[in-house]
Amino acid sequence: MTASKTFAPEALPLPSENPFAAAWTTPFGLPPFAAIKPEHIRPAFEAALAKHKDEMAATVADPAAPDFANTIEALERAGRALSRVGGVFYNLSGADTNEALQAIERELSPITSRHWSAIMMDPALFTRIDAVFAKRETLGLDAEQKRLLERTHRGFIRSGAQLGADDKARLAAINERLAGLGTQFSQNVLKDESSYALIIEDEAGLAGLPPFLLAAMARSAADRGHPGKHAVTLSRSVIEPFLTFSTRRDLREEAFTAWGLRGENGGESDNRAIVAEMVKLRAEKAKLLGFATFAHFKLDDTMAKTPENVRGLLELVWKPAKARAAQEAADLAALAQAEGENGPIRPSDWRYYAEKMRQQTYALDEAVLKPYLQLDRIIAAAFDVAGKLFGLSFAERPDLKGYHADVRIFEVTETASGRHIGLFIGDYFARASKRSGAWMSAYRGQRKLGGEVRPIIVNVCNFAKPAEGKPALLSIDDARTLFHEFGHALHGLLSDVTYGSLAGTSVSRDFVELPSQLYEHWFLTKEVMQTYCLHAETGEPIPDALIETIKRAQTFNQGCATVEYTSSALVDLAFHSLEEPGEIDALAFEKAELSRLGMPEGMVMRHRTPHFTHVFAGDGYSAGYYSYLWSEVMDADAFNAFLEAGDVFAPELAGKLKRFIYSAGDTRDAAEAYALFRGRLPTPDALLEKRGLAA
Repeated sequence: MTASKTFAPEALPLPSENPFAAAWTTPFGLPPFAAIKPEHIRPAFEAALAKHKDEMAATVADPAAPDFANTIEALERAGRALSRVGGVFYNLSGADTNEALQAIERELSPITSRHWSAIMMDPALFTRIDAVFAKRETLGLDAEQKRLLERTHRGFIRSGAQLGADDKARLAAINERLAGLGTQFSQNVLKDESSYALIIEDEAGLAGLPPFLLAAMARSAADRGHPGKHAVTLSRSVIEPFLTFSTRRDLREEAFTAWGLRGENGGESDNRAIVAEMVKLRAEKAKLLGFATFAHFKLDDTMAKTPENVRGLLELVWKPAKARAAQEAADLAALAQAEGENGPIRPSDWRYYAEKMRQQTYALDEAVLKPYLQLDRIIAAAFDVAGKLFGLSFAERPDLKGYHADVRIFEVTETASGRHIGLFIGDYFARASKRSGAWMSAYRGQRKLGGEVRPIIVNVCNFAKPAEGKPALLSIDDARTLFHEFGHALHGLLSDVTYGSLAGTSVSRDFVELPSQLYEHWFLTKEVMQTYCLHAETGEPIPDALIETIKRAQTFNQGCATVEYTSSALVDLAFHSLEEPGEIDALAFEKAELSRLGMPEGMVMRHRTPHFTHVFAGDGYSAGYYSYLWSEVMDADAFNAFLEAGDVFAPELAGKLKRFIYSAGDTRDAAEAYALFRGRLPTPDALLEKRGLAA
């Protein structure tokens, strides 16, 4: 049976058994995950693409003279069915994928690329947009409407709307190929991650490992068909603590090698040729659009503006970071030598000896600290900070079902009024069906055009799942990651704009990390740690002395951490600053660039090129991995404002933060937004101090 031809904007002309055939009557419009099967996705996508195409054609064919309502707002109203289908599909593809979804993703990536190229390069559509833009000062637009018009016009130009027919065709072909390559890159990395396991069968292989890690490794082994044994997987929540605590240098080397070789193992999952082709195509795309390099193209629409500005910031921290890392390496080598290990520190040794050094220097043992960092309590801490800063309340809704048994769903409300703000989905544990890392995404974004629509936001993490009946314990880095991603979530949840294109995290790439990185600061405050860091067995709050030790230790190993990160950002920038890439060897280029930079011995990039998903699994952070450091300049300075106020929850500052940063989306220029909150633009001083790199 085919559904009626009269639809809500998001409904599609599909057989009634397809969940996308009608508007969802679930609470809050939550996707009916249990009803959505892989076989529903492809027909829904095809119908949604066709519907969006018809909506665009109707806008172009409108006989009325182009104006803001019939052209710009028409674009905003269009594509709601496509957004609904894509919101479900792309989130599942990252967080709970399978072979069927991956096959659909490979099939759809070139199709959706062609669809968007046709829209963004449609000469008749751009003529209408251009006509509205030309008379923008006479239309009586408010600030948000003017911003939307400017961003829309600029977006079409950057997508090739002003190119000639031949160049449009070539750009569309490049975009289509890049979409397919990015999808394949991501799937290759996931394949290498999920297929690897170092099975440890004897007690000797477990030497030095703390109980929390043994439990996680036992579960990983059981999940892979090896009950009663232990497995080192390439999930960060397993491999990083294994490299930190294992006394078996041979096993650390074996696991670290596998970790570093993701995407370059040969065979079908090898990403080296994909990288080379993507760099070449991106350079050609930039030239078509009138830019010297892809880096110039990408950065032209950011706060940084130019590759020179980015390189200036990166090099500002690179020199002191290298000097600090060299001293750290010497200290670790001396420690290793004292224990009978001669020779330089290898990359697979660094975490192990750094942990020993940290224990000696600060008496800070990760295994002792972890029981104070229970996942449920850190979640509660993140919620409580949002309550104190922004007046939000969070209530878990076990009656709402997610896409996996581990998923938890919370209703978010405004504490004072009880007004519904949105839904927050938390998906915290690692599994083979989930890509590595941590991220925030949206099943539905916020908007007011056509009626208030509140967001459905998800945080996905990869923490080690505990044994049945035991609490999940986090590391300090895990806890900061949770706060980081929840900062992104708040950016989506608090969004309060009219137009969906400007909502939430739809901001400049080097501004989007500010709300997330800033939020991390609250986790390390005494106010939060004393309340929420309670020992898993005794219930005792974390001692004041341990809190102070944690704070003092924040600059420990920062030379290494900064070198790992900054080298990745500089290699990303170097790839995308090539004017004529030609037939490049991706690994040879990476090696040559690291040599030019003077990469310290015994250290590796945080993300080596063949598994650098930020940069090559799509276009998000290409020529933009520097963004974390750019935003860190702002987050260090921004939190200092609260410290200067003498209250980490200072109400007036929190109000400004909510109004100008977390709720404002892309309704104004990023630098202007920051200045409205802080009263001025930041300088790098607070960043250097935060990382312990100040002179």
